[in-house]
This record gives sequence, structure tokens and C-alpha cells, in this order.
Amino acid sequence: MPLTPQLKRALADRIRYYNELGIYDFDRRDGEQQIQIQPEQREPLPKAKAAAIIPVDLLEAASPESSLSDPAHALLAIREDIGDCTRCRLAKQGRQQIVFGVGNPRAELMFIGEAPGADEDIQGEPFVGRAGQLLNNMIKAMGLSREEIYIANIIKCRPPGNRTPERDECETCSRFLMRQIAAIKPKAIVALGAIAAKTLLAINAPMMELRGKWYDFRGTKLAVTYHPAFLLRDPRQKKEAWKDLQMVMKELGLKAPTQATKM
Repeated sequence: MPLTPQLKRALADRIRYYNELGIYDFDRRDGEQQIQIQPEQREPLPKAKAAAIIPVDLLEAASPESSLSDPAHALLAIREDIGDCTRCRLAKQGRQQIVFGVGNPRAELMFIGEAPGADEDIQGEPFVGRAGQLLNNMIKAMGLSREEIYIANIIKCRPPGNRTPERDECETCSRFLMRQIAAIKPKAIVALGAIAAKTLLAINAPMMELRGKWYDFRGTKLAVTYHPAFLLRDPRQKKEAWKDLQMVMKELGLKAPTQATKM
């Protein structure tokens, strides 16, 4: 179906209509290029208005940032659309603030982690604690700076006690990450850890099988490596993580600095 300006306006009007009815959540269903729009659980709607199906490509094209060519402006529009999010339970489980993402809006390389931790929740920026310091060293070892790349997480709120995000939390929040990726258009993505990899790729496999190869993710190459927090617990795996980063460097035409940075 050709996406004409008239169709985009009609779709945007339809989404606003559902919002007015209390329908906000858009959940992807695996194997179907569709989005299921579901009502908030607090005030269920009559069954006739409880759900609607909209194709994924049309839904994304109707997003507020779809008409913005500047990725920086597009990211601002996505952040504004998120607002003071209450779309999942994490909003009421002690999170201090939303951790949106940070870095170069035109980055060629994007790192995606699992979820904010305590330090990130306080500062509002991903990877600023001990794991963030290690990630900075990993980036420097690649001959890059933190300012040159973009960093985000699958979910944007800290789970209580830094627990693993639940599947529905990932599904609810990852739609905004997909829009961030679409706005930035990186040449390569590195998924940090099993949760990020499995959520993005929809593959339930151990890290040993996920690493060491390229995946096609919506037309962008995606690689998988260990999460920096895991490397802090098991430094022996840093050599394996470096192999993954070297694969990414080769793809992007990067050379390690003359003076090597210790990961």
C-alpha cells in the first residue's frame, strides 16, 4: 500500500482517536507485520473498542518524527512523545527518571544495553556507573570517543533492584528504541548482553551462539557481545569481547589507536 500524505494524516488521526479512548499501547506480534493496540488495564474499554490492528510500517510512518529529516530533531520528538511515561509497571516501582539515550544523533555505531541501573537512574544517562566506565574503555579501544557513538537501552526505566526486565516491559518500551534507531540510521549496532540481543533479534539462544556473526536488523548490521557488567564479573571474557569489537571495527573501517587502551 503506497504511503501517501493523505494516508499518513488519516492514520495519525486514527491513532489520536484511539488515544482519546484510552488506547495507548502498541505491541508487535512475532510473525505478523502488525501492531496490536491495547487499552490500559486500569479502565478497560467495551469489547467493540478494545483493540485495533494497524500495519507496522504505517504506524511508524505516522510517528511525530516521521517528517523530520534532522535526526537530532527526530530524537527530541521521540523523547517528547515518551513524556513522563506510565505505560508499564516500572513507572510505579521506584524509577527516578526516564533514561532516554545519549550520543551523536548521526552516529555510525550504536550500542544497546539492557536497562538503566542505579547510577543511570540518578543521572538520567545510560552507562555512567562501573559498567559505563568499562564501556567507555571499550569504545576508546576501538579508536572512538563516547561522543561519536550513540548509547541506549532496551528499556528506559530502572527495574527495581536492577532485576532483569520482564518480557512485557521490553515489548512496551522497545518501540521507542526502534524509532531511535530509525532516526539515527547507524551503520552498525552492538547489542550488549543476552537480554538486548534476544529482544532485538527475537532469538532465544545462548551468548556463545549469538556472538561472532552479523545479523540483519531492519537493514542495519547488528553484532552481539557481552554486557560490560558481565565482563566486570568475569574479566576472562574481555578477550572474547575484544574479538567481537574487532569484527565491528573491520566493518566500519576503524583502526585501533597506536597506544592501546586497556579494556
